[in-house]
Formats: sequence, structure tokens, C-alpha cells
Amino acid sequence: MIRIENISKSNSHRILFIEAAAALNKGEKIGLVGPNGAGKTTLFRMITGQEQPDEGQISTEKNVSIGYFSQDVGEMEGRSAVTEVMDGAGPVSSVAAELHELEAAMVDPDRLDEMDAIIERYGEVQARYEELDGYGLESRAREVLAGLSFSQEMMDGDVGKLSGGWKMRVALARILLMRPDVMLLDEPSNHLDLESLIWLEQFLKNYDGALLMTSHDREFMNRIVTKIIEIDAGSLTTYSGDYGFYEQQRAQNEKQQQAQFERQQAMLAKEIKFIERFKARASHAAQVQSRVKKLDKIERVEPPRRRQTVMFEFQPAPRSGEDVVNLRNVDKAYGSKTIYSDFGFLIRRRERWCVMGVNGAGKSTLLKLVAGAATPDQGSVTIGASVKVGYFAQHAMDLLDGDLTVFEWLETEFPRAGQGPLRTLAGCFGFSGDDVEKKCRVLSGGEKARLVMAAMLFDPPNFLILDEPTNHLDLDTKEMLIKALADYEGTMLFVSHDRRFLGALSNRVLELNGDDVHQYPGGYTEYVAQSGHEAPGLHV
Repeated sequence: MIRIENISKSNSHRILFIEAAAALNKGEKIGLVGPNGAGKTTLFRMITGQEQPDEGQISTEKNVSIGYFSQDVGEMEGRSAVTEVMDGAGPVSSVAAELHELEAAMVDPDRLDEMDAIIERYGEVQARYEELDGYGLESRAREVLAGLSFSQEMMDGDVGKLSGGWKMRVALARILLMRPDVMLLDEPSNHLDLESLIWLEQFLKNYDGALLMTSHDREFMNRIVTKIIEIDAGSLTTYSGDYGFYEQQRAQNEKQQQAQFERQQAMLAKEIKFIERFKARASHAAQVQSRVKKLDKIERVEPPRRRQTVMFEFQPAPRSGEDVVNLRNVDKAYGSKTIYSDFGFLIRRRERWCVMGVNGAGKSTLLKLVAGAATPDQGSVTIGASVKVGYFAQHAMDLLDGDLTVFEWLETEFPRAGQGPLRTLAGCFGFSGDDVEKKCRVLSGGEKARLVMAAMLFDPPNFLILDEPTNHLDLDTKEMLIKALADYEGTMLFVSHDRRFLGALSNRVLELNGDDVHQYPGGYTEYVAQSGHEAPGLHV
């Protein structure tokens, strides 16, 4: 359906693609992977015609419709979420518009002389509208929005009043309702809660069109895609299988390439040693010349490229008391909405609690209460002896001063630390070389999250409170964080929609569901086995 043929593309002195080729065939579900800045979004834009390759071409079969969801959703206001979604439904929305125009024309006394033609055209358009299931359009739009966790009130309210994350869901719903022949989805799993993520997963598995998507959610990717296209150093490499298979295959390929490289280097060293030893001897001149020619003709094996990954290293945190935090008889309300009533909860040393609950259940509120960022209306929150709290909030990035560079901000946070330790810290979190001179205002969401996390872990706490810590982190960075936190000996309380993160790090689960509060002694994997669902909202 879509063929990428020997494309080359440069962007501001940076080469993104060199004679790269790949294909997206009918019904295929492909994950597009590569490090940040490799050119994933540029490839999407070239497929949709928003950008052109410098060389080569991207061809799409005739009459193939393409729906493209990007992180740049544009302005939305003045209409309801439902209307906004229906407007993006492709051909059916334009047919609906013509149908409304014809209905107005049929009751227009000034157009009586055209009535036969109008009625004839109305019949044709109405048949096409029925063929496209136009009459079911609104109900389908509401079904998609409900799947993405919209309430009826939010569906009918002004889309302009929604947050950026919810507007992204509206933009995603437009593409899903459209059901084009090809969907290009750039990070559709961002900003989704776990219930919405699982609903979207099922929707895409049942979608019979072709799909090319990026995602920083490993589990989401693994459950949907059957092929991976990797962007690496300007080339496109296709792997048959899910993301897990791709990782194994890539590691195996790199191992084989390293072995080939080492064998060739040993052979070259042996040949060069012979040449150096006998080049001055006339008796060996023919042999030396022969080996020199042989070396000139050998195609050199390159060593595998070493990927730059962020290394999180936790210094040992001081030991806390056995009772880390104790909530007793806590009441908390926002206006008329009661979040907690007579709520009690105890966290003990080295427990790793993940908090589950639908939107509005009070997950972030609980973390704020424990971190001291909110106070209970009644009851008490008592932090235990020798407990040092580190709190990563969803909006932690707002703490950054946009006028400061990365390094200047770290210096203001840790005025007594030397330049050396701070540069080392910045390097561990992916800010090397000139990156430390970037102004905070120009950092991407992922860079801001890494910087705030670096500051939090420079002087490590023994109690980590993390609210969606993996948002904006790419797959490699997320994996490094998981490995580092697995070795962390402190206590954790966290909210995450990433099932890999939940399964790898939790050893307790707190499920909030209105007045129902359930505690599960095992981690997220045991919670799924015991409860029979992956997220609380799936059984409501």
C-alpha cells in the first residue's frame, strides 16, 4: 500500500535517511522504533506529503485513505468534543455536510426551479451516507470517546476547555472514527490512563487496515504489532515479529557482527604483521604484494554501533524507620466531590505500592497527601522516623526555570556541589556535551522529565513518590529506569499506566474504587491474576 523507495533526507545539517527503503502492506501492523531524533516523525510527515524526501520517493496506492495522528493537535475550541470527532471522520463528514445543504435547499423557496435536480442529488447523497453508516456516526463517535474515558459531560462540553492531554484524545478519536485504510499513529499511548490504553489496544487489534505506529509503551506495542521497522543511522531495517522479538534479534545480530568484526580484525592484524615483517625482503616481494592487494579488496566489517542509553545510578539511601507513612481517618474533598472519607493506609519500609484506580478515584490526590503537597480536611498523615521523601509529580516539569540552562538549573538546586559531580549527573541522564547549555524552555517533555528526576536522585531519598514517572520517556530510557529502581532499596509509592513498569517494580497494590478500597499483597502481576482484570475500570 505504501512503498518507501531509497529515500534520503537531511534536516538542518543532520542526515536522517540515506537510501532507506521499507514497505507497509495491506493489513500489516508495524511498530516504528528508533532513538529520539532518528526521524520517526519526519518519516510520518513524508508519507503524508507534509515533507518531501531529498532523494528517492514514497508512493501510496491509488484511493488509499490515510489517517495521521501526531502530538501536534492544533487549536480546538468552540465546538463539542463529539462534533470535533465527527468532523474528522473522513468522507462521511463531507457527505453529511452536503446532505445538510441539500435539506436546506429543499425548503428554500428561491430554489423551486432546481427542485427536481436537488431531490435527485439528495437521493444519491443519502444512499452514499447510508452506505457509510452515517446515521450511526454520532453513536460511534460517542462509543470511541467513551473508550478513551470521556464522560458524557466532557463529550458535550466545549473542547476548548479541555487540557492538552484530553485534546490529544479528541484528535486520536477523530482518526479512530475515520477508520482509514492506513493509520499512522505517533505516540497514541501518551496521555492515556490504563483503561483507555487497554481499550485502544483492543480497537487496534480488531482494526483491519494497515497500521504504522510509534509508542514508548513496550507492552502496548507487543500486543499489537507483528513487524518492526527500525530507524538506525539513516537506514530502515525490517524485523518480522513483535518488539520483544526485535530486541532479541537485534542483540543477536549485534553479537554476530561483533564476532565477525573481531575475526576480521585478527585476520587483518596477521596479514599486516606478515607484510611489515617481510616487505624489505626481495625473496618475499611477490607474497607481500599479493597480500597488500588482497587487503585492498577486502570489504571491511564495521563494529556494531553502540547505542547511547541513559544510566540511572542510585547511591545507597539512608535507612528509614519501619513505618514510613501512616494515614489515619483521612477525609479529602474538592468542592462537592468527596475523594476520601475516613481513609486509612499504612506503608512500611521497602514496600513498593502501585496505586490503581479509574480517573477521579484519587490516585494523584493520595500521592499529594503523602508528599505533603496537599493537606487532609480531617485526619492525619504521619511521616515516619528518618524518612526522606522524593516526589516526582505529573507537573514536576513546571518547576524548571525556562531562562536557565540545564547546568545553571542544576547549580541553583545544588549550590554546594562541584561542577564535576553535576556534569557527571547531567551526563548520566542524557545531557552530554553542549546539551547542558540548552535553555530549559527548549527541552522536550522527555528531557524535562529526565532533568527533574536527575535532581531528585542526586541526593537520594529513601521514600520515592512517583506520579506517572515514565511519561515522555523513550523505551530505552524507561528500561534503564526500571533496572535502576529494581535495585533501589528504599520504599516506593507510585502511579503508572505502563504495565511493564507496574509488573517489574510493585510488590503491593492499592486499588481505589469509590468507597471500595482493596489492598493486594502481591505486585501488579499477582493483582491481575487475583482480580481477573488489568485495570479497575474494566470491571465497573
